[in-house]
Amino acid sequence: MIHFARIGTLLMFSMFAFAQETSVSFKTTEVKPGIYMLQGEGGFTGGNLGLLTGDDGVVLIDDSMQPYSKLMLEAIAKVTGDPIDFVINTHVHGDHVGGNSTLGAAGTTIVAHHNIRKRLIEDGITGANGQEKAPKDALPTLTFSEEVSFHLNGHEAYVFHVAKAHTDGDAVIHFRDADVIHTGDILFNSLFPFIDLDTGGTVEGYLAAQERILSLCTAQTVIMPGHGPVADRAALQAAHDMLKDARRRVMKLVDEGKTQEEIVALNPLADYHDEWNWGFITTERMTETLIRSLRK
Repeated sequence: MIHFARIGTLLMFSMFAFAQETSVSFKTTEVKPGIYMLQGEGGFTGGNLGLLTGDDGVVLIDDSMQPYSKLMLEAIAKVTGDPIDFVINTHVHGDHVGGNSTLGAAGTTIVAHHNIRKRLIEDGITGANGQEKAPKDALPTLTFSEEVSFHLNGHEAYVFHVAKAHTDGDAVIHFRDADVIHTGDILFNSLFPFIDLDTGGTVEGYLAAQERILSLCTAQTVIMPGHGPVADRAALQAAHDMLKDARRRVMKLVDEGKTQEEIVALNPLADYHDEWNWGFITTERMTETLIRSLRK
């Protein structure tokens, strides 16, 4: 059985090793006044970051990988000289919570779904040597079950939990008045998604989470995905339609009684390969994830 979380650990740090030999930076895009997305360039730095700034305080969404904490803080300092008051974790993976210990030690309040704190305590945090014990400073100090809202800088940042989606602790952040949404890893823009079945994720929950976000979107909504460039409702709809159809194609073969090896050999997702395949979640791995999820 493929354990994607462990594969993800190896992939992240092999990418980090490669990035050490290249010029890595964070590209900062102001998507709406006072709201930014930070995305790694020149190497894999982790998931996309969201940033809310203003006189009332600074809120960061996710915090990259631990080796890039200094670079991340330097990029944020170019936007605001104020300290980071809150960081919201969208889920437990090390490429999104790797900077928790650095921020926590500096006095930032870490906010997350309670399953993230539970998993960090019980399973640890992704490090260069795999799963390592999470230091106290990396643990969320403010947790929620279903939702929490931030009212800062003239914005409402509505944070809500989507169950059994990418993991069992996913959060989506909706800046309601600004019409901006940070999806965490509920959207890999123009990439096959990583659905972590070993950490409580499910294909059904992932599709339901995307449907909930779609219900909040207008044609003008700006979407900050977990990975990939800034997106819009059409991009999220395309990702949702692809996954729904991919699930249907694989389900047909599972219902016919075919083995995993037979299904992979038939390559039911071939039509999506050129556009959606990438280094971590290849067409074959996406097929295997769908098979595992359906057989559960």
